[in-house]
Amino acid sequence: MRDFLHAEKAQRERILAVIRAVYRAHGFDEIETPVAEDSERLHAGLGGDNEKLAFGILKRGLTRDDLQAAQEPLDLADLGLRFDLTVPLARFYASHRAELPTVFRSIQIAPVWRAERPQKGRYRQFVQCDIDVLGEPGPRAEAELLVATLAVVDALGLDGGFIRVNDRRLLTGMLATLGFAPDEYDGTLITIDKLDKIGHDGVLAELRERGVTPTAVDALEAFFRRPQTMEFLPFGEAAIRNALPENPDADAIAGLVAIGDAVAAARGADPSAALLQFDPFLVRGMGYYTGPIFELAHPSVPYSLGGGGRYDGMIGRFLGTDVPATGFSLGFERLVDLVELPAGEGAEAIALLHDADVDLAELLTLKAELIATGSRVRLVARPKNVKPTLDALAGEGFTSFAFVDRSTTLASLSLRSLTESASS
Repeated sequence: MRDFLHAEKAQRERILAVIRAVYRAHGFDEIETPVAEDSERLHAGLGGDNEKLAFGILKRGLTRDDLQAAQEPLDLADLGLRFDLTVPLARFYASHRAELPTVFRSIQIAPVWRAERPQKGRYRQFVQCDIDVLGEPGPRAEAELLVATLAVVDALGLDGGFIRVNDRRLLTGMLATLGFAPDEYDGTLITIDKLDKIGHDGVLAELRERGVTPTAVDALEAFFRRPQTMEFLPFGEAAIRNALPENPDADAIAGLVAIGDAVAAARGADPSAALLQFDPFLVRGMGYYTGPIFELAHPSVPYSLGGGGRYDGMIGRFLGTDVPATGFSLGFERLVDLVELPAGEGAEAIALLHDADVDLAELLTLKAELIATGSRVRLVARPKNVKPTLDALAGEGFTSFAFVDRSTTLASLSLRSLTESASS
């Protein structure tokens, strides 16, 4: 959990403003949910391994008898801090369905908490930026998500970004074709999800060490080592079928093709532009995904910048009636490390470097008059050496400055470019 200095905070807010503006332009509406959710809901098997990282909140008024009677730590907690924004959204929709449109497009931008082992890129408190489409069962929902996400990538200036795509039905179909037993699917996918880190040999070694069906592991090894053409195939049916074993799920492929066609059309893109890339081994760790899944990638970094997918079964756990749902979450903390947005051309930011003997009432009156014109204004006691102060103000986004003495009025104020003065 981190502090942010004012310059860092300003940069984060600029990036968030861009993300919000793009998502709103694409027809999504922002909601807010509490930081805490019912403990049983957070540990209902919907969050995958993230449930193990949830912070619990102890019940109030616990006694020694309560502590002694508890069978496990969770017996002492009735609430917990949210570990993502999807479980709270499912609860939100179940609670407010009657007040929402048939197809609801939501934005959630908020902090979440996980008891991670802190390291670079992994924090115990971090911001997620989610968009979700609830109530739409077809590929239109996924296409809207991906078009909006690519628009954010454009607006942030991340040239070269693309989205890796798969479908959980194709993954399980591949495992079945290769001979894995159904009760081995979850564990096998967890291992395959490590492919980027440990490679083909590491995946095969781990599966053999865990004792899964030997012939299936042999079949997976043969699939890994199959001859592959170097011919480029744009995202579409041919590329998908070429990357999979025989007899893949035709409905899943048709859905991905429809998504790809819609995204390319909306973007006005040549199919060879590779905005979407099919990845037969994209897994996504969450256990609640039921259909298409995605990850946002960029060639400058080896990790994903966001991801998501379809989770049709989750809301039904709360509502009793299944509701189709799909979503995409941006990895905001990782985006912040890659994106550098200028302060922008909004209201003028003015620094008033005032002499020590200027009357306080007159100084504040001058400040108020400038604020009334739409400017941002800061009072700064004039130092003996002005240059370091001007450099610092320029670095904080101030655009101009003026010296103020006892005779200065709004009419006589002489503004100077802070950028030019700081660089000279």
